[in-house]
Amino acid sequence: MKIYTKTGDKGTTSLIGGTKVSKGNLRIEAYGTVDELNSYIGIVQSKLLPQDKLLGLLAEIQSNLFIMGALLAADPEKSRMTLPDLKETDVQKLEHAIDAMDENLEPLKAFILPSGNENIAHCHVARCVCRRAERIVVRLSEQASVDQILIIYLNRLSDFLFTLSRKIGKDFGVEEVIWQS
Repeated sequence: MKIYTKTGDKGTTSLIGGTKVSKGNLRIEAYGTVDELNSYIGIVQSKLLPQDKLLGLLAEIQSNLFIMGALLAADPEKSRMTLPDLKETDVQKLEHAIDAMDENLEPLKAFILPSGNENIAHCHVARCVCRRAERIVVRLSEQASVDQILIIYLNRLSDFLFTLSRKIGKDFGVEEVIWQS
């Protein structure tokens, strides 16, 4: 099987369910940005120490982002495919991980800059892509049916990535760069 099909050469693609839409469609933008986020999570994962307990959670997050992409790629009115769902327990796992990381961090007393080392910066880029994905999914939800859990998951994931950036800094002995107004 060839990787190229040429079916999108005229700027359209098909959603799960067969509906043809422009590649500029908000739904395509939503799952494309979730795919971009997933790729950045892969970079973040590659920068963690091999013994880090969060490696498994990051792999699970990537799987959840694939599920989210599939849900966003499906035409809610025409798709008959049974797709997996994100669950409240997926959000709770992120919250538990945030709380566990936060226990070992100094309380946040000021804004910090997204810098310090490459690992921290990659985490912040992933966080920013996550926030963009969240904004796009929110806009999509204003026009079409979108399960609210997707928005909640992205919101919590951005908090997770922020906290992970701080944990990585601590693990690598990098001081946080405080924003000076």
